[in-house]
Order: sequence, then C-alpha cells, then structure tokens
Amino acid sequence: MISITSAELNYVVFRYLHESGFSHSAFALGYEAGINKSTIDGNLVPPGALVTFVQKGIQYLELEANLSHDDTDMDKDFQFLQPLDLITKDVYELQKIIKEKKEKLQKDKPRRKDKANTDHERNHEREPAREGEKEKQQKEKERERYRERSEKNKEKEKRKDKERPREDIMDSKLSGEKEAARHEENKKGGDLEPMEICTVSTSLPCEIPSCDVMVLEGHTSEVFVCAWSPEGSVLASGSGDSTARIWTIGDGPCNSTIQSGPPNSVVLKHSRSRANEKSKDVTTLDWNGEGTLLATGSYDGQARIWDRAGELVSTLNKHKGPIFSLKWNKKGDYLLSGSVDTTAVVWDVKSGEWKQQFKFHSGPTLDVDWRNNNSFATCSSDRMIHVCKVGENRPVKTFAGHQSEVNAIKWDPSGSLLASCSDDGTAKIWSMKQDACLHDFREHGKEIYAVRWSPTGSGTSNPNKQLLLASASFDTTVKLWDVELGRLLHNLKGHREPVYAVAFSPNGEYLASGSLDKCLNIWSVKEAKIVRNYNGDGGIFEVCWDKEGNKIAACYANNVVCVFDVRL
Repeated sequence: MISITSAELNYVVFRYLHESGFSHSAFALGYEAGINKSTIDGNLVPPGALVTFVQKGIQYLELEANLSHDDTDMDKDFQFLQPLDLITKDVYELQKIIKEKKEKLQKDKPRRKDKANTDHERNHEREPAREGEKEKQQKEKERERYRERSEKNKEKEKRKDKERPREDIMDSKLSGEKEAARHEENKKGGDLEPMEICTVSTSLPCEIPSCDVMVLEGHTSEVFVCAWSPEGSVLASGSGDSTARIWTIGDGPCNSTIQSGPPNSVVLKHSRSRANEKSKDVTTLDWNGEGTLLATGSYDGQARIWDRAGELVSTLNKHKGPIFSLKWNKKGDYLLSGSVDTTAVVWDVKSGEWKQQFKFHSGPTLDVDWRNNNSFATCSSDRMIHVCKVGENRPVKTFAGHQSEVNAIKWDPSGSLLASCSDDGTAKIWSMKQDACLHDFREHGKEIYAVRWSPTGSGTSNPNKQLLLASASFDTTVKLWDVELGRLLHNLKGHREPVYAVAFSPNGEYLASGSLDKCLNIWSVKEAKIVRNYNGDGGIFEVCWDKEGNKIAACYANNVVCVFDVRL
C-alpha cells in the first residue's frame, strides 16, 4: 500500500505556505522540519500539490463509502455530508449520518396520502431523469477541469502574444495622441487629475518594449533579492540555488552596442557541493557605501563578505538559524544581521569577528535597519520593535503597538522617524520623542510586506520635495502616505496579486512596484498613474533602481533577473 512519509508531508505543506505568500511561516516550518536537508526534488512537485492531495483524498473517501454500501443511490446521498465529515468519520458513521438526516427529512414532509401518491408517481417519472442528471453532473465536472486547463493555456498564449511585435503602429500612435489630448483636457480643469490605471489592454504605449529589457540567466532557482552597487553599473542577486551573482551590466542602454553579448557575471557559491545546496539559500544581501564589499546572508545562518571581484573575504559565524536581514552602517565599519534565532548581531568588519549580540526578541528577527553609525532598530514576529545602540546592554527604546508580526522597518533619510509594517494590515510611524506611534495607517485590507521612504526632504539630495512613505500589501495595492499630515495621499491600484516590493527612483519622482502577478509597474508619484509596465513570466520578489535612475532590476520566481532601461 502506498503511504506518505512525514518528511514528504512537511515538504508539501512547506510548498503550500510558500506558494500562498506566507513566507515567514514557510521559513519557520522549513527551519524546524529540516526541509533544507530533504532529498525531495522540488521540481517534481507541482504547484498546489497540498490542495490536490486533500481533494483526491476526499474523492477516495467518497469512493470507499460507495464501495462499502449496497445502496445504488449513495452518490446522491453525499449531499447530506460536509467535506470534513469525510475526513474525520469512518464509513459506518457516514452511513449513520445519512440515514438520520434522510429520516428527519421524511418526517418533515407533509403526511397527506394524496400528495404522497402524487409524489410517488412523479418519482417514477423522474427516475430516468435522475440517472441523466448524474451523468450530466459528471460531465460538467470534466468540462470544468478542461476549462481550467484551457485558461492556463490561454494565459501562456497571452504572454507569448505580448512578446510579438506590434503590427499596427499607426493605431498605437493615434491612441497615444488621443491619450495625450485627454490628459491636456484634464489639466485645464484646474482640479487634481484623477488617478488612472495603465493596463496592458488599454494603454499599449506604456509597455516597456522587449528591446529595453535585459534578461540575466544563470540562477537555477528563485531569485529572492537584488541590489545595485552604489558605484558603477554592477548588480548583485541572491537565489535559492545557494549562490549570489555579481553582474557587470554596463552604463549604456540595454539595446545599445555597448551591451552586445551576455553580461559578465561572477558566481558566489555558498556551498561546497551539490549535496548540501538546499541549506544555503541566499536570503538577503547588501553593498557597503563604497560598493567595494558585498555582504550576503544565508539560510545556513552564516553571513559572508565578498569583494567586488567575487572573492570571499570572511565568513561570519554566530547565528544559530537563517539570516533574514543584513545591513551595512554608513561608515562601513559595522555589519548588522538579524536571524530566526531571535537575535541581532553587530559584526566588526575589519577583524571579521562579532562585536555584540542583542537578545531582546522572543521570536525570529525579521528585519534590521541602521539609524546612524552606532544605533539601529530591529523588528520581530513577537510584534515588538527595539531601538538598540552598540555598547548598550538594553534597548534604548521599545515600540509596542502592532497586533501581529512586524515584517519590515525603515528609518527615514534624516534618522528621526521609523516606519514599520505588519501582518496586522497596518503601517505605523514612530518617533524617538514618544512611546506611542506618531501615525497609524490602517487603510490596507491585508498584510503589508514592505515600506520605503522617498529620497526627499531633510537629509537628502532633494531637500525641497515632500517626504512620502510607500507601502506594499497583499491586498494588491501600493499606497503613498503624506507623512507630515498623517494621511493617505494616493491609492495605487494596478496589480492583481500580492505586492512584495516597492522602490523610489533616486529623484523621488517615480515608484516601481513588483507583484506575484508577474507585473512590474512604474508609477508617476505626482500623477499617481502607471507610466511604464512590463509583464514577465514569474512572480517578482524585489525591485531596485540604479544610482542614476536609468535602470531598474527585478528578481523573479522563474530563476531570472531582468534589467529594464527606463530613461523617463
């Protein structure tokens, strides 16, 4: 008899959590169940395996009950049962439930003899119809399955169609002229221009053409993180294949002669052999301020520092669980890491040794961020935020207020305000001058995964522009917040699936967002509308701009990194 092992079941549940967007739960289960040591080939496990497994189990229980019962109308009797009944009760209990409910139904019927006779006659007439109805339902189920497959195939065809050149250029130009004329009319009205959503079907001119897209191939698993070097057109990416890569992109446009041929890349291996690759997923990475050193954090609990040429400089061992976040301070002498083991560690980069370990959280540390060269904040699944300082043995400030795990934190450019976002669906802004949050933004309908400050206002190269906060949520929206007034400025609706990543352009005029719907959207902050978009072949986990604001990198679930030329 075929059976499923506990390891196989754990893996299927892990995949279900990961596919559903429950990243932290997936990491926690993976860590505790030792998924990283599993010998199961993930490529052989189809998407939605757990749901399919449960559905087939229910179908088997139905079949089992049918085979164990003499009543030929048993199939019809399943209307009296719930799916959980099939899972939690044996065949004899199911038959008892059906019998009791049928008897109750009979008692509730009118007792009049004439009606009973009439019903009896009608039943004889309808008997052939019942058999036909059964066949009809069975065929309808088959058609439904076929329709689902057809829909998937249509989606693939649509993606292929988008790659084909536009045949009717004149129509495209005319629609662009009409769009421009309509925008001009709106501006004459004097009121704020209403937010418009640029979609594939209605706004062809805003799609990023394939000639402006560079696809970087080489990773053999999902690419979780990417970051541009502060100096030069060099991009780093981290993947579930136990490697990070450093790509030399070049300064010219993606379609220029400068970019001819595949970009040069250096592979940073986090495992010595294929046997233990599963345990070395690269979960986070960050460049130092000069762009000379790259730090990576891995699922094996080790932080590593590499030079720009891809040579390993040092391996940092202190954590006892996966590292979720890693940041350099501005000076570049300290590296900060946060781990599932609940702690944060400050590393002395010069010596390659840990300087101080901070054990203040009771749950996994999910994010860390420096306030200045010596103080920083940490957040955790324990719903708490701690502000710590190197050399101090207790937090200098603790912020409590979130009702669920805190996914991300970010200090504003001046280091005076801290933004946080949580699975409780709120984003909050905190000040070191008070214990309670300064602003509590509750307009999102689901978990918020990321927050980013605009590079504007005090302490930036755009001091005369308004400081804004962007938040990305599983409710499929991106929201822009007016921090000074503490209110929602724009609600950006353009995605169809959870949004994992947002990033402001260096001048603060544009915002890029990436979603599991495989779409990259570039928004005008001022007009609150999409000005460019691109539909790829995988969900997007991270987006980032280069320092000039001419290119955007996005990392995908289908193992690639895409670089977009967006000279707006």
